[in-house]
Amino acid sequence: MISEQIREDLELVKKTLRAAEVYEHAWHIVNFDRETICPPGAVEEKGELAAFLEGKVFEIRKSADFTAAFHRLYDALESGADFPEGPDRDMVKLWHLQITREEKITPQMAEEYARLSGRAFADWLRAKEEAKYPLFADSLEKMIKESSRMAALRGPEGADPYDIMLDEHERGMSCADLDEIFGVCTERLVPLLRKVTASKKKIRTDFLSRPVPLHAQQEMSYYLLGLIGFDLSHGALSTAEHPFTDGISRRDVRLTTHYYPDCFSSNMFSVMHEGGHALFEQNQPRESHDYFLTLGKTGGQHESVSRFYENVIGRSKAFTDLIYPKTKELFGEAMADVSAREFYEGMNVAGPTLIRTEADELTYTLHVIIRYEIEKQMIAGRIGTAQIPEVWNSLYEKYLGIRPANDREGVLQDVHWTDGFGYFPSYALGNIYNAMYYNRMKQDLDTDALIRSGNLAPIGSWMTAHVYAKADVLAPREWIRDITGRELTPEDFLNYLEEKYGELYEL
Repeated sequence: MISEQIREDLELVKKTLRAAEVYEHAWHIVNFDRETICPPGAVEEKGELAAFLEGKVFEIRKSADFTAAFHRLYDALESGADFPEGPDRDMVKLWHLQITREEKITPQMAEEYARLSGRAFADWLRAKEEAKYPLFADSLEKMIKESSRMAALRGPEGADPYDIMLDEHERGMSCADLDEIFGVCTERLVPLLRKVTASKKKIRTDFLSRPVPLHAQQEMSYYLLGLIGFDLSHGALSTAEHPFTDGISRRDVRLTTHYYPDCFSSNMFSVMHEGGHALFEQNQPRESHDYFLTLGKTGGQHESVSRFYENVIGRSKAFTDLIYPKTKELFGEAMADVSAREFYEGMNVAGPTLIRTEADELTYTLHVIIRYEIEKQMIAGRIGTAQIPEVWNSLYEKYLGIRPANDREGVLQDVHWTDGFGYFPSYALGNIYNAMYYNRMKQDLDTDALIRSGNLAPIGSWMTAHVYAKADVLAPREWIRDITGRELTPEDFLNYLEEKYGELYEL
């Protein structure tokens, strides 16, 4: 029999989280506006409004009654008292972790951090536009200091601040784990890249830079979203300087892209990538929203889906064959003399490039490892903000053999450091996760046949049942074990790349 106290505490907790959710909803709308159609002169103002809303969320979650109720619920759960089975247990476990992390963070601290992040975003936009890192350096230094201070408050005493940041993005992951995983990746990716660049096989790419009108690219965006199953009655597509997706609420999921007149493939991969994020948001279990579990999924789990649709599906021979007629129809002269095989090869061309978001499957993980190595040094204080551009450029030369010509195509290309640190490894971990669960999926489905027929619904259903269903309640290592029956390993991903690029480049 569940005690009256437990019933009352559960009711109070849910009521409080619902109240906070209203402000979170408003924050998401303001933030989406800030990164899409907000005029440049109002970006910082919108950042101030977002900071106020974030402060209100913390204020509500810091109420004495809420905190006391949660501690009683967690103690009851841990002591073995009668407790409701199902999502109530997951809610208490998940939110106990969150409340513990926030215990020493005041609403004022949260609001000031959000305000600092908003100013950093405005400075980054200006710096990127002018390709002048010094315009962003002061804000970056403040973000490093404040992020480190906040991490020390959120984590166990004496813990490495960067380990705390990593754990918040990817539960259970530390520098020691990533050093081992990324070490294996570089040992195999760097030699593979050298073989590719030395190959006599030359892939045709001239058509990829041919101009394609904006309206044709927009029509392609909606065609691709329709293929993968994105629900436009509960979603929207917009544009942004740096494409992103926002699960604003259960019924409102928005994604963005960026159109380049002379690079149609950039938009196509952005839409597939952000569309993957959006599908994850649209297909979460209903109880994840009803029991406030949506904060449970990690960056790596999310990126596994976005990069699954962008690369494993979107760059596959089956998929490029499927969409080839549509590209011929929409892109006209740009595709007039391009064969289906040339289209597939061009969409999979590999080699050293400077921009992470435009990188091929083979080099992408190296872009992430570079950022990971820089973040470790930044947070540890081993390099100062003045040194970061040169460290960035040197690591690009080390891993990819190229150096940026300016800060826009170098250290200023990503928006992430305006919001904090520790997220970049999630992209590479996403590659590793999806390679593992794709191998498991192929035991149940003939994926190539489904893709060639244009019927991606069974793939979406498999993802909903196996990938999305428990992402909010299982830490990544447990989650990937639940899906595949195996322990986390980069081997599937590395084998996939070696096989694919071996065939493409006749290695």
